Amino acid sequence: MELDTAALRVLAHPLRLNVLTLLRERGPSTATRIADELGINPGAASYHLRRLASGGLIVDEPDRGTGRERWWKSVHRQSIHDPVTAPAEQREAGRAYVQAVAVAAADRLRRAAQEVALLPEEWLDATAYSDFLLYLTPGDVDRMRAEIFEVISRYRHGASEAPEGSSPVVLQVQAFPVPGTAQPPTGDA
Repeated sequence: MELDTAALRVLAHPLRLNVLTLLRERGPSTATRIADELGINPGAASYHLRRLASGGLIVDEPDRGTGRERWWKSVHRQSIHDPVTAPAEQREAGRAYVQAVAVAAADRLRRAAQEVALLPEEWLDATAYSDFLLYLTPGDVDRMRAEIFEVISRYRHGASEAPEGSSPVVLQVQAFPVPGTAQPPTGDA
């Protein structure tokens, strides 16, 4: 789903991104289940679910659950925001969204680190936590990102097409200037 300005604003919160990710990875869920998974209270989970619904990112499943138990599911498998092609009115919402994505990714990495000791050997051997210092121009980063995304697309399967014996795997790709090193624009731009 290509994110519009309203959806970008809704997703400019790391916790909402984590809630949406849970729904995408594990399927429909309730506020109580999401709260347990993320370590938050059910009221907060319910609030964030309603905000995601207001942005058109999730819908409730009325035929599932009983009484006060409300089930939610993601509307789309993926959210897409390309700041290069985004209209000018999306720039500020896009920046807040990208910041929330970075915070949510760091939180996911932290949760994964807590489980490293529990990984079976075959998964530990295949897992990568790498960090590379490269000297690149913005154009270099853009080309490298496109190449990496091309490789990722060859391995991307939905749950229904996943190879036998597979598990969901998170591949985080981050490319950003080392904090404190990027030069701000000069002049009257």
